[in-house]
Amino acid sequence: MTAIFDSGASAPCPSLFNMAAYVLAHADDLPDKIALSVLSVGGADRWSYARLAAAVRGTGTGLLRAGFQPGDILMMRLGNTVEFPIAYLGAIAVGLVPVPTSSQLTAAEVEKMVAALGPAGVLHDAEVPCPTDPGVPVIDTDALQAMRDLPPCDYAMGDPERLAYIVFTSGTSGMPRAVCHAHRAIWARRMMHEGWYDLNRDDRLLHAGAFNWTFTLGTGLMDPWSVGATALIPAQGVGPETLPLLLKRHDATIFAAAPGVYRKVLNHHEQLDLPRLRHGLAAGEKLSDSIRQHWNDATGTRIYEAYGMSECSTFISGSPLHPSRPGMLGQPQMGRRVAIVDDAGQPVPMGAPGTIAVSTRDPGLMLGYLGAEEETAARIKGEWFITGDQGHMDEDGQIAYHGRDDDMMNAGGYRVSPLEVEAALLAHPGIIEAGATDIEVKENVRLIAAFYTGPADIPEAELRAWCAERLARYKQPRLFRRLDAMPTNPNGKLQRKSLKELV
Repeated sequence: MTAIFDSGASAPCPSLFNMAAYVLAHADDLPDKIALSVLSVGGADRWSYARLAAAVRGTGTGLLRAGFQPGDILMMRLGNTVEFPIAYLGAIAVGLVPVPTSSQLTAAEVEKMVAALGPAGVLHDAEVPCPTDPGVPVIDTDALQAMRDLPPCDYAMGDPERLAYIVFTSGTSGMPRAVCHAHRAIWARRMMHEGWYDLNRDDRLLHAGAFNWTFTLGTGLMDPWSVGATALIPAQGVGPETLPLLLKRHDATIFAAAPGVYRKVLNHHEQLDLPRLRHGLAAGEKLSDSIRQHWNDATGTRIYEAYGMSECSTFISGSPLHPSRPGMLGQPQMGRRVAIVDDAGQPVPMGAPGTIAVSTRDPGLMLGYLGAEEETAARIKGEWFITGDQGHMDEDGQIAYHGRDDDMMNAGGYRVSPLEVEAALLAHPGIIEAGATDIEVKENVRLIAAFYTGPADIPEAELRAWCAERLARYKQPRLFRRLDAMPTNPNGKLQRKSLKELV
């Protein structure tokens, strides 16, 4: 019996489709219901479905009046505010292609992305780093906010296979890769509603992430809105220690966060009184058994873990209807076709280790990497998209995660390429060789460590400042160590796994 899970194909996406129209469809039947509450300790900024849809469609009109044409790419350099999802959906509504990016990125990092994208414009909050002259029109937040009151745009309906948005992910090449997604990607997320969330229109889902994180955009906003539920997002500056207060005060029924956020909450609260909470959701990095158990003890609710990636979002998960067994991630969601394959892309026997792969027929799979056809093709073997993560499948379809087969690092839920960190270090005049890896400094806490060779020790403060100018904060090493020589294999290739043993 081969390690393939196939419960049958999901319902096909409508032939005429627009992602923003789908997400905001409940503005017609639930106009006065609260779609979004931005939460602070002192209160909440509430947006009804009617108000949200009007702002989105007005923004769509404004972007077209600004001279942008359907198909144009717009880079988003906006902060952790409601302006982010409004601009994102406003662009998609009229057939523009938004590119959400983390506000933590430096101007130097963004400059490389602009060069790779060739955008028609940049949506920019003055508080967010951006190249001084990106060479294209810049729309600031004042202009975006003024667009909200414009007449509503018509939704640009069309082929669900056409490009809708682009996200960046770190890759083994060391340069962030532009991942292209079709409008159908949001339709594919319907499989998560039962297979991970157990989501319905009566839910109030609080996501702990920032507006401009793709995990928040999907799980915290797009999915709740598509079923008519209420999204709850903490305002900028709200810390993990305050989340239990907001969860209780605003009657949250589902809580979503990266595992590190759960850990921080539990560090501040041994017991939590959350009578309306049904369960938690975790993604972004591996959830440890200790956090899972501690949360259950503190709240009486379970956390359901999910596995996904920028190229295909979440497709393996535990859920209230199908809980994962101890030591397992969960099972592929109904409608998915997933396998464990060998190096040749052939499914292995059930129970045997291999690489997790998802069918190229999956409606949530990316269109490809922008301008990188060869790299896109290299990730596909036969009918399978190869994730690069190792695991095995049991006969009931549940999958265990064995780890990554590359050197990708995980920092607070963000996947980070060591090559990108090493490139920043190698630009320093006092560094000859560089290596980076993530290390576990205590249970459930990982950080990036940097190693280098050079003629002399470099003050740590100098290295921290050097990296801060070139790397987003979540990519910056927290530990630096000079070595006499880097660990290499007989062919001279850096062995990053050996670096972990030096700490």
